[in-house]
Amino acid sequence: MGRGDRCHSFSQVELTERTPVSHLDEQLQSVLETLEECRRVLGENQVRETVELLSIVILDLRMKLKGVDSVELRALCDEMLRTTASESASRSKQTQDQPRRPLLRVVK
Repeated sequence: MGRGDRCHSFSQVELTERTPVSHLDEQLQSVLETLEECRRVLGENQVRETVELLSIVILDLRMKLKGVDSVELRALCDEMLRTTASESASRSKQTQDQPRRPLLRVVK
């Protein structure tokens, strides 16, 4: 069975069900790559506001491609903030408990 024959072995129903989503994902992936290239060029040319806007668009598109909704993203951000806050508090507590080592040593 050659490469072309394999395509014809699928039923019309399978092709109809699979192709639109697959084709859409391919198109979105292509758009994503283009947007990332635009962001890179704009970043090199110091167009910061536009780079930030493109970053938001890129994140939104990636979420759509991966099937992540805004509720899941919010939950992830909240968890990351809690983890960062607890790690920061833990580090602060450790530095208070331990004497601070000198940053420089005098060597004779």
